[in-house]
Formats: sequence, C-alpha cells, structure tokens
Amino acid sequence: MALFSKANKEVFTRPLNIDHPILGQVLGICSALAVTAQLEPAIVMGLAVTIITAFSNLIISVLRNTIPNRIRIIVQLVVVAALVTIVSQVLKAFAYDVSVQLSVYVGLIITNCILMGRLEAFAMTNKPWPSLLDGIGNGLGYAMILVIVGGIRELLGSGTLLGITIIPKGVYDAGYMDNGMMTMPAMALILVGCVIWIHRAYFYKEQ
Repeated sequence: MALFSKANKEVFTRPLNIDHPILGQVLGICSALAVTAQLEPAIVMGLAVTIITAFSNLIISVLRNTIPNRIRIIVQLVVVAALVTIVSQVLKAFAYDVSVQLSVYVGLIITNCILMGRLEAFAMTNKPWPSLLDGIGNGLGYAMILVIVGGIRELLGSGTLLGITIIPKGVYDAGYMDNGMMTMPAMALILVGCVIWIHRAYFYKEQ
C-alpha cells in the first residue's frame, strides 16, 4: 500500500536513528535536560511533544498551499500554540501533579526548535500523510532520549522508577547509596552527551 511504502517507512524511521533530532541534529536539548530528573514527567513530556509535532505537521501540510509565504512562520506559531494550549489544559485536567512538575516547560514547547524545524523543512513541502509520519517519528525520537535519561537519573538518583522502589533494601543495607549527583541538571547534560557519543560512534562505524 502507498501509505506504507518504502519511502514513507524511511520518513518515519530516519528520525529514530541516523537523523535523530537530538542525537543527530542536536535540537531540543534544553527541554531534554530540564524534565528528566524523574521518569514520569519525561514520559509525559515526550508524549506531549510527539502529539504536538505530529498534528502540527499534519495541519500545516494540509494548509501549505493556502498559506502566504510572507506569513508562514506566524501561521505555524499559531497552530503550534493552539495545540500546546490544548495539551496543557488536558494535562491539568487529567494529570495535574505531572503538569505541576513540568511547570512552564509544556508552554515552552512552542519554542522547541524540533517542531519549527520540521514544519519548515518537511510539512511545508510534503503531503499530509508523510508529514504526519515525520512528526510522529521525530516526536518519538525526542521522547526516547527523555525516557532513557529520565530512567537512568531516577534509578541511580533515588533507586526508583515511576515512584516504585527498584533497588532492594538489602542493597542499601550492604552499603549502597543513591547517587545524589543524578538529581542535578548537569548530569542530564553528561548523560545526553554519552548517548550522543554512543549513537554517533555506532553510525560512523556502520558507514
């Protein structure tokens, strides 16, 4: 089927590997560092960005032939801002505690360079279905890093995942201590740097 053609599959998968928005293009680093102290807000932030990226790509692609070139950035910002507002209100209604943890960072999704980059580079020049796939792929690629970094920081920093104790009490009795540095923002940067290093080393080796 044309919907699942080789070209469309590549559009979806490239942001998950060689063209990863964080690991390959080093975009969206600020929010990736800000919300990864624990796994739950990292997951929610990743899902929020995925939903907004996917639907903003879709909407702009549908409207691309009717948007005057001189105001295209304004239209893109309006679409993203509307979606961010909807997602923010849904989070406050159904996951208030997490929305408080994420604080202003949900609202700042509108400034995420991954979103605007995909709208300009892809949605404005491609059909709706590939644009939707591109948005989902880039959103999931972004979310993947948040989950990895958030999981490592919470596990090593407090011995839990999603608030559930993972490291047994016996390990603490044997002398193990939580790594307090993992709760500091600097560790997020170091972990992201390590993941970028591993990612690039792998793909350079493949090439």
